[in-house]
Order: sequence, then C-alpha cells, then structure tokens
Amino acid sequence: MSSSILPSSYIRYADGVEETQLDEAQLTNETVESMSRLNRFMFEKHRHAIRDAHAKSHGILRGELHIYPNLPEHLAQGLFREARTYPVIIRLSSAPGAIGPDTQSTFKGMAVKLIGVEGKKFLADKADEVTQDFLLVNDPVIPTGDIKSYHDMQLKLEKLAHTPEGFQETLSTVSRVANKALDAVGINPQISPLGPGNPNHHLLGETYHSMGALRFGDYVAKLSAAPLSVNVQALTGQEVEVTDPSTWRDLVVEFFHSQGAEYELRAQLSTDLKAMPVEDASVKWPETQSPHQPIAKLVIPAQDAYSPARRVFADDVLSYNPFHCLPEHQPLGSINRARIKAYEASSAYRHHMNAQPRLEPRDISVLPD
Repeated sequence: MSSSILPSSYIRYADGVEETQLDEAQLTNETVESMSRLNRFMFEKHRHAIRDAHAKSHGILRGELHIYPNLPEHLAQGLFREARTYPVIIRLSSAPGAIGPDTQSTFKGMAVKLIGVEGKKFLADKADEVTQDFLLVNDPVIPTGDIKSYHDMQLKLEKLAHTPEGFQETLSTVSRVANKALDAVGINPQISPLGPGNPNHHLLGETYHSMGALRFGDYVAKLSAAPLSVNVQALTGQEVEVTDPSTWRDLVVEFFHSQGAEYELRAQLSTDLKAMPVEDASVKWPETQSPHQPIAKLVIPAQDAYSPARRVFADDVLSYNPFHCLPEHQPLGSINRARIKAYEASSAYRHHMNAQPRLEPRDISVLPD
C-alpha cells in the first residue's frame, strides 16, 4: 500500500521524542527484580531455565529477508537504505514466560534474527556482532503500555505464581484484561477477550507487530510482518481447534514440511506524537493517519521446522533482544527502556543455569537442520 502522506509530515527522531517517566528507574529495577525471582521459580519448577517471556517455541525457521529496491527516502532508512538480502533465523512462540498447554489461549510471537548486518550495534557488549533482532507479536499494542502499568502487572504475576492453581492461565490472560488497554480499543474490561467462544486463529495467518515504537533512521515507526504469499493469507482468521498441548508446533511442522511462506515487513511512521505516542505502547496508531508501508519481505522455504537439534539451539543457545540492533533502529518508550535490563538479566541467567554459550551467529550454517 503506497502512502499519500507528504514526507514532511513524518515525525523526525530527536532527543525530545522520548520522555522519562515518573520514578522510571525505581519501577524498572523493581520490575526486573520481580522477573528475576520468577525466573528462579520457573527454574525450580522445570530444573531448566526458560525465557521470562515467549518461553514456549513452536517452530524455528531458516529464511531470508529481501529488502525492496528503490524505497522512497522516508523508508530507505537504517538497514533498509539499500536493497539487500539477509539470512534470517525466525522463532515462533507463545508469549507467556511459562510452558503451558496450547489449549490456554495467548499471544504468539515472531522473533527475527538477521545475519550479516554491518555496523556497530546499540548494545556495547554486542557492538561488533553482525546480527540484528526484530521482536514481533500478533497484537498491535502492549496492553500495559508504560513502565508503571507493566510494573504493577508484574508484581501481581509474581504473587500469583505461588498459588496452587491458575498460574498458567493467569499468565496467559492477565495482560489482555488490563483495563487501560481494553479502554484504549473500546472493549468492556469486564469481558475477557479470551473467554469461551473466542477463536484460536492459525498462527501462520497472523500479522505480527513490534507493538512499541522504534527509531526508524531519521524517523519514528512501528514495524509489522503480514502474510504475503497466498497460502498463509488463506490462513488469516482461520479458527483452529486446539485440543493438544502442542497443537501449534504440530501445525507449523506440518505446514513447512511441504511448502514455504512469505511475509511482508512494513513500517508505520508516526505523524503525530499525541495520536501516535511513543511513551504509551497501549495506544494503537491509527492507520487512517499513517498506513503500514511495505519495506521488505521474509521468504521462508519448506523445511523441518522443529527438529530436536533446532529446538535445543533456539531455546537454550539463541537469544533475541529488541535492543540488539543498529542505533538507527533503537526501541523507544519506557516499556522498551525497561527491556534493556530485563532481557539482559533473563538471558544471562538462562545461559548460566543451562550451561550454554550465548551465541550470536555469524553465518546461517550454525542453525542445525
């Protein structure tokens, strides 16, 4: 979809785009400390360290990102400034930091790691790596869209973790019934969007979003990946009867056993920081003010999407971090600023307890078949 918006209408990235929130440092520290305690709780439960978010994987895919040629100036930003092809490793997952049965409905994630990205990266300890991560979820917003809301939800989750019943279900649903988020999209907070009768849509037909804002070179944007090839477009909105604990994995494996897929990566640039805020990720940016514009496509061939070697590599060796990026794609807003400490603490603990190296691939050949 082409945009008729004048390039001069797009918000330019500048220091004033972000605004430090009240008590942000304290709230961030308390949030990360709570997440670390939950990490230890989950380790004792499984005797294996897992991610504090998106712990359960459903597929690990080898593919390529093809950046479109001749993008207009406002889209030819950062690593998208020229037409190139990058190998990628994609991890499909469920959002909770717990491994529960697929019968518990929850958000899905698509984490994309590009290989061969030149230039110094944002994080000092990964400055010389040649990878770049994009983390996407099949919802356009983060229901607890600022650090105060997220902090309060996290502390409630920690208390519920020690109750004998209901933690897995609570972990799946608590963020989606946050009143602030539901009010923002006009849903009655007394009605759970995950209640009986709510369909489970095929995860390969979903559109995945960065949710929070990020720097897009000289501009401010959100990213999304939408089904492009006919076979995954046909799965959009398709209801799946989820009766097995590993339904999603089985669907992904079956699909990629015989066919590939393509998704289009798109950028939605901010034109108004009030209607399209950076500091409140619970607000859906209106497409009427700024549509999603195509910038690249993900091309995924047929393959074995969940071999034992791939599962272990993706779950225990690989790390994904939204701040592992070129400075031109730095995540923005208080939720994202909190993620710097949260992702580092979680990854360090997981790799230490599982006695696995923290590896950033330098070549796609490291991904097992």
